[in-house]
Amino acid sequence: MWNQYLEHHQSLLKESDETPRWFYSPWLLVECYMYRRIHEAVIQSPPIDDFDVFKESKTQSFFESQESVIALCTYLQELVRTIEDLDENQLKNEFFKLLQISLWGNKCDLSLSAGEASSQKTNVLNSLQDLKPFILVNDMEHLWSLLSNCKKSEKTSIRVAIVLDNSGFELVTDFILADFLLSSKLANEIHFYGKSIPWFVSDTTVRDFNWLIDQVKCSNHKWMSKCGVDWENDVKMGRWVYHDHIFWTLPHEYCVMSQVAPDLYAELQKAHLILFKGDLNYRKLTGDRKWGFSIPFHEALNGFHPAPLCSIRTLKAELQVGLQPGQAEQLMASDPTWLTTGKYGIFQYDGPL
Repeated sequence: MWNQYLEHHQSLLKESDETPRWFYSPWLLVECYMYRRIHEAVIQSPPIDDFDVFKESKTQSFFESQESVIALCTYLQELVRTIEDLDENQLKNEFFKLLQISLWGNKCDLSLSAGEASSQKTNVLNSLQDLKPFILVNDMEHLWSLLSNCKKSEKTSIRVAIVLDNSGFELVTDFILADFLLSSKLANEIHFYGKSIPWFVSDTTVRDFNWLIDQVKCSNHKWMSKCGVDWENDVKMGRWVYHDHIFWTLPHEYCVMSQVAPDLYAELQKAHLILFKGDLNYRKLTGDRKWGFSIPFHEALNGFHPAPLCSIRTLKAELQVGLQPGQAEQLMASDPTWLTTGKYGIFQYDGPL
């Protein structure tokens, strides 16, 4: 598949004798290619052929975020205990809060921190109000109306897919959101999609997924441990399902998924909502092209629409669509690095309104 893609890429180059080269090829191709070659080097080197070269960094990042994890698990357990007593408005507010926690969890990205610590040391719950102005596109209302309408229509199964990004603290925030979706009956199955090989330093593999649940379960903190027990049970009972697929570690943009990986596309079509976490997913959703900032998100998806979907990302790449006219220019004037620092975030939805 890689050789076919490289041939395809070469055919796009203007000079027929030009070969794809590191400094002259699209970022998405060369970056994915690098991680693919790292993996190749490892799997051809027994006895370390199943070694995750990034595991140590991921582990350290998780343990450095312990206090934040404890705060979130405690908050979740208190919320779940009283969830039956919440009216619709209160439930909606909690949903928005946990979505924002999942968004800001996306700041913890080891592939962009050049090996520097990338953990969450403060309690993000206390910062949500201050961070709100930094959400540039906020389609949370659409997510609420979609899922609450599904719940009201008493569908036998409401399936939410989460296409994961980073392990560690960000994965905890995704688990907290998933737990809330089940507890509030806004969903009754959560399907997680992760990477089949170590990828972009901190991306989630099945080992990271299971390791995190074990770590949380074995914690000596009462509420953290309770979360781990609940999550393990969700996996056992089939309410949480983890999937991986080679497509997530190929360089293709998502608009070709239906041709390159029709089985995966068909799987995603079963979801009532797909949440795409993080920057790499956004690049692949939009083909990593040089779009104008106010081009509609739907247009940039280039026909990719297996189900209603939402990108949840903090901005770390020079790419953003769906902004209001003039919004990007205002940001550029006040903060020239707005596109790449992870300071700003989006909830960008595409689906029925």
